[in-house]
Amino acid sequence: MTDQATPAGLAGLSAIVTGGAKGIGLGIARSLAEAGCRLALWDIDGDALEAAAEELRAGGADVSARRVSVTSMEEVQAAAAEFLARNGRIDVLVNNAGIGGDKLVTKMALDFWQRVIQTNLTSQFICCKAVLPAMLEQKFGRIVNLSSRAWLGNRGQASYSASKGGVVSFTRSLALEFARSGITANAIAPGIVETPLFGTLAPEVRQDLQRTVPMQRIGQAEDVANAVRFFASPASGYVTGQVLYVCGGRSLSSASV
Repeated sequence: MTDQATPAGLAGLSAIVTGGAKGIGLGIARSLAEAGCRLALWDIDGDALEAAAEELRAGGADVSARRVSVTSMEEVQAAAAEFLARNGRIDVLVNNAGIGGDKLVTKMALDFWQRVIQTNLTSQFICCKAVLPAMLEQKFGRIVNLSSRAWLGNRGQASYSASKGGVVSFTRSLALEFARSGITANAIAPGIVETPLFGTLAPEVRQDLQRTVPMQRIGQAEDVANAVRFFASPASGYVTGQVLYVCGGRSLSSASV
């Protein structure tokens, strides 16, 4: 059963994708655009952002692009207000923006730790704070937070793993707080995914990483995008507070990145 506040499908939904200019974020944006969503892409890479927006518009998508630092409450609130004024709703928030953080604890400076936590975890709090008033008013919302298989712990990734573990706990708390308000919150935990950063690794390193994946292939942005699309769709209406691994079975292994 649907009502005016509950869209019947993905077409026409207003969705924000952070870190949407390239990599996994762009894959997510492509998938949501294909489904008929109206999109806002937020990213700090202005050139990549415009290129992504032009590509999606060429395919017929309704896309706005804005350079936003997701660690800035002021910038995020301004961008959310602009998107709401443009579309009248904010239906989907995909918190994808993030950075890596590979360093042993004994060699990790405090500012390095804080930057990873701020970018990967605090930013998701900031973005949720900005969109929740609209979602609460319309009694509908889908929040999809990108965590990582690394939240289970990896040697040399203490800051990154901690930030992604925080995403899981934050998502579970969101789900409980807003379950009665028509708002779901779920997390996706990708494993190793083909991204521009992965492509810079030496061939032998990529091969070694691939061998740690039970399915023996590297994930694609489309694999993650398919999971986002599910969580944004009516098909997931009775699913909240969950973590979906998109990792080729790697979450079942103790192998470390």
